Amino acid sequence: MPGARKPPAATTHTDPAMPRPPHAATLPDAPGMARPLAIAFVVLYGAGFVGARLGLPHADPFAFLALRFALAAAIMAALSLIFAVPWPARRDLPAIALAGLLTVGVFSVGVFVSIAGGVPPAVSALIVALHPALIGLLAPWLLGERNTRRQWAGLALGLCGVYLVLREGWSGQAWGGWAVAASFLGLAGLSLGNLVQKARCATMHPLAGGAIQCALCALLCAAGWAIFEGTPVHWTAEFVFALFWMAVVVSVGAVSLLVLLIRQNAVSRVAGLFYLVPVSAAVVAWLCFAQPIAATQVLGIVVAAIGVRLATQRRKAPAPSR
Repeated sequence: MPGARKPPAATTHTDPAMPRPPHAATLPDAPGMARPLAIAFVVLYGAGFVGARLGLPHADPFAFLALRFALAAAIMAALSLIFAVPWPARRDLPAIALAGLLTVGVFSVGVFVSIAGGVPPAVSALIVALHPALIGLLAPWLLGERNTRRQWAGLALGLCGVYLVLREGWSGQAWGGWAVAASFLGLAGLSLGNLVQKARCATMHPLAGGAIQCALCALLCAAGWAIFEGTPVHWTAEFVFALFWMAVVVSVGAVSLLVLLIRQNAVSRVAGLFYLVPVSAAVVAWLCFAQPIAATQVLGIVVAAIGVRLATQRRKAPAPSR
């Protein structure tokens, strides 16, 4: 009708400061997708515990990662061609390569070398669980994201919950300082890579961009394999299963979900989900390896879940003035 007011345009939860990707229609971006994506990411990323535990006895870290990333790159490239996914512009390649090198390469190498060097997975996971707190400190300076007191309380509570979940995994054990440093290197790669991904890779499709990132990491890990290791891979059925598990479930599935979550939300909110990854890993270990869950771990799961709820809660939009 003439003179009728138009209804207000629908809003999304994407960061208004970030440009809208030209191919955004091909990506799930509806507000209702946020929670399912987050749950799927936590489950799949925590399930990476299975592949690491099964695969490392049969291959050195660089060898395992080189094969994993090469397989993941091939799968994502094939899916990109099948679904006609747009490939990144040439000007975006340096930022995409840097984000992948840090988030995918440095993080994975740091954690795998640390575990292979004798650090218990629980200790490595606890070090990596500092990621949300580190992002909370860096995001205001680098991205202008501000955390509320409730979110800071959630970050602190989540870290306490992770400690309770993982404390059973390292009692009475000793390990080398260089191996612990490798886990901290992985933590730095993950945090800095997430910040680069948010700031410079807004238009990256997770399949096409992920194929480029995994291909680069595969080349670098292959060089590390040749220079530092050179030992053969034992192609057992267990290793083949672990290789496909890490390539398909983690590199293709979980990391693609992480890219989507970072693109749709404040990076500090996404980082809070990492408190639930050790929880997911503990549950997977219980299901797959009959590894018992102690009472303190159950308490830690509850505490971590409450912390993540507080840390990832959105600020309420101010009521419109009349």
